Amino acid sequence: MNIKRWIGLIVGLIVALTVAVPALAQTPACARTVTVQEGDTLTAIAQRTLGDAAFYNRIVDATNAAARVDPSFSTIQNPNRVGIGWKLCIPSNSSQPTSTPTAAPTRVQPPPLATPTPEDEGGVGEVESFDGEALTIEYLRRQNYPAQSLVIKETLTPGSNYNRYIASYISEGLRIDGLLTVPQGAKPATGWPVIIFNHGYIPPAVYRPTERYVAYVDAFARNGYIVFRPDYRGHADSEGEARGAYGYPDYTIDVLNAVAAMKNYPDADPNRIGMWGHSMGGYITLRAMVVDPDIRAGVIWAGVVADYPDLLTKWRRPNNLPAPALSQARRWRVLLQEKYGTPEENPAFYASISANSYLADLSGPLQLHHGTADASVPYEFSATLAEQLKAAGQTYEFYTYARDDHNISQGFNEAMARSLAFFDRYVKNRR
Repeated sequence: MNIKRWIGLIVGLIVALTVAVPALAQTPACARTVTVQEGDTLTAIAQRTLGDAAFYNRIVDATNAAARVDPSFSTIQNPNRVGIGWKLCIPSNSSQPTSTPTAAPTRVQPPPLATPTPEDEGGVGEVESFDGEALTIEYLRRQNYPAQSLVIKETLTPGSNYNRYIASYISEGLRIDGLLTVPQGAKPATGWPVIIFNHGYIPPAVYRPTERYVAYVDAFARNGYIVFRPDYRGHADSEGEARGAYGYPDYTIDVLNAVAAMKNYPDADPNRIGMWGHSMGGYITLRAMVVDPDIRAGVIWAGVVADYPDLLTKWRRPNNLPAPALSQARRWRVLLQEKYGTPEENPAFYASISANSYLADLSGPLQLHHGTADASVPYEFSATLAEQLKAAGQTYEFYTYARDDHNISQGFNEAMARSLAFFDRYVKNRR
């Protein structure tokens, strides 16, 4: 090899190293790396590594930046989907939060809950006593929901333009906690408008108030609403037993007491309170709105909003899931029919426990959203409720999302924009 060729090789090597150094220098600093395990979500990883589920966007941005210069990192195109074995970049906890727009979020939060079934979403096991009369709408109306103070227990890391807290109140003598967000800035003369946020089924043993539904709460909070998301009894640090929604009035009573506490909260406008619910939370929302006349409007996504005869006959466990263990077989369905007969045998009782029988008393306009491919809660439930609302002469809107799932994952941004516009019309800008 002649000397000119040697010189050419050396010059080429120097140029290559010179080009590579800036690229290496731009590699984002990861405080640590994490490999996604089975059952992980970005919000859970953010909570575990950064101390706040709301910081999941920091992990998205840091990981995608790292992937541009290091192919061992995964590129996250949709935070709703992360794969087992993906390598993620966890930034320093002192990193600046990702800036957040004032409109509906462009990123979709990981699914808010696992696929629920009639048995596990509010099902109950063996019980010593069962009182179906406590499920009646009249029973809920007879209960006392006293004015009370909302107590701030813990101050959390603030959001983009709102403060976050864990707050508590009392429901039937039990201390119930919840996630509270309060807008920053000058409070309106009458107080901030409010959205009571009723989450769907999450196994009580794994429920955490700052995980799941992060993008949902954030969208409402960023747009000038106080958001209060009650942790039903038996969830997280709330006192009491998590007996379920459909065989007991407990969760609905907890939410109605949350409304009472919010009416008395100094920063809230007691005359501008709306309610949002997903899945089981939709069941609670509909019941609350035929009990409390001060809930000005409601929005329900993929709600369990059928009457009890349809809940008994049209909501079944998917064929690909195993039957519940024998020790857990006595569920609310069985208990109701053992004590009160079938809907054909006792139609008056089943009408008395169905909110659908009381739509004439609905406290305000209702907006419904449902995906046609929902494998957890039948699309038919919302479609039937829409027909019942029309027959009752109520103001309502019903939006269908073709081939979308229980969480309306594909249509999330559109559904959220519609929800915000509805609350703005009937709650925030209420005359």
